[in-house]
Amino acid sequence: MAEAGAESQTVQDYIVHHLANLTWGRHPDGHWGFAHTPEEAADMGFMAIHVDSMGWSIGLGAAFLLWFRRVGLRASADSPGAIQNFVESVFEFVDNRVTEGFNHQNNLIGPIALTVFVWILLMNAMDLVPVDWITGIAAWIGDRVFGFHHMPFKIVPTTDPNITMGMSLSIFALIIWYSIKHKGLGGFFGELAFHPFGKWMMPFNLMIEIPTLIAKPISLGLRLFGNLYAGELLFLLIAGLLGLYQLPAHFVWAVFHILVVPLQAFVFMMLTIVYLNAAHEPAH
Repeated sequence: MAEAGAESQTVQDYIVHHLANLTWGRHPDGHWGFAHTPEEAADMGFMAIHVDSMGWSIGLGAAFLLWFRRVGLRASADSPGAIQNFVESVFEFVDNRVTEGFNHQNNLIGPIALTVFVWILLMNAMDLVPVDWITGIAAWIGDRVFGFHHMPFKIVPTTDPNITMGMSLSIFALIIWYSIKHKGLGGFFGELAFHPFGKWMMPFNLMIEIPTLIAKPISLGLRLFGNLYAGELLFLLIAGLLGLYQLPAHFVWAVFHILVVPLQAFVFMMLTIVYLNAAHEPAH
């Protein structure tokens, strides 16, 4: 897994390196390229791209779509194989959750829930890859091929708040869209302004309801990020502090983390279903 003492690297340097993103953007002098230090990444500003997080998230999402499409095209009712049975069980699991939590008619909710669940599950599962394998290979390539010494390369997209908040803001946009579509603009505003204390207490209602609305994407994104970031950090602490004796501790934490990986995907999916169900409710 890890060789934390390699190249006289301190535990702090080791953890910072593994939690840093490979960032591409515009340097203050105007040229475009990779950031070689956290300070350079910060100087690139908001428009910089985390190449590793984007690459892994897009790649895993494409793999999910292609795999499920392939299984669907080859599906057989007479002699289903193990892979087909597994995919069908995932479909059935998500469909049951949508049936239980969504009380309206919208053919997009099922695909949204399935995509959210499987995509996040795959991204979370990257946390179970030994911390130095892919990161070490990427650093070796960066050093030997590009002359980029100690190149960071994060492989767990959900430990990047840009990814988790990007997904949650997408769900938030759907919440706003369906709220206005089914309640009307007046009905949507009325729910914010006239509840729970009536129209004469509109300023106080807005002080309560607007933060509640904004809290939905924040809770979705930060919960997922916080749990996966903490899990990855603990893996790195074990590797950095225990060195060659890390395997027993890593095994114990990995067994527990196997429960965290699907649980966080499930929570994100269920909250998505619940929030979108509320958005389809008629205005009161």
